[in-house]
Amino acid sequence: MKNFVVKTIANAGALAVAVWLLDKITLTGDSTGKKVGTLILVALVFGLVNSVVKPIVKVLTFPLFILTLGLFTLVVNALMLLLTSWVCDKADLSFHVDGFWTAVLGGLIISIVSWALNVVLPDGD
Repeated sequence: MKNFVVKTIANAGALAVAVWLLDKITLTGDSTGKKVGTLILVALVFGLVNSVVKPIVKVLTFPLFILTLGLFTLVVNALMLLLTSWVCDKADLSFHVDGFWTAVLGGLIISIVSWALNVVLPDGD
């Protein structure tokens, strides 16, 4: 359970950095508390998408991973971020990613920051 909380906090931090760096990734809210709550919910949605959908997509696109020597991971990460944005829109959460190339750059930022945060934050297992 502690590992899940740490990963959710890392995802929330990584999403916050992406929102801060990229103008076309937006998170709106009336107050800072509401933004933080929305960010935690978006991090949970992002974690769910990454744990359920991403492995299926990776298996189906395995030849592309081999052909591009792993660079297709950037496309898959962008698609997961766009799917998270779509789910958040349907769930009436104020998180939006505007465009594929923004999602590619956002996915790269999120990957790097969440990796760094997972190294720094304590692991419960």
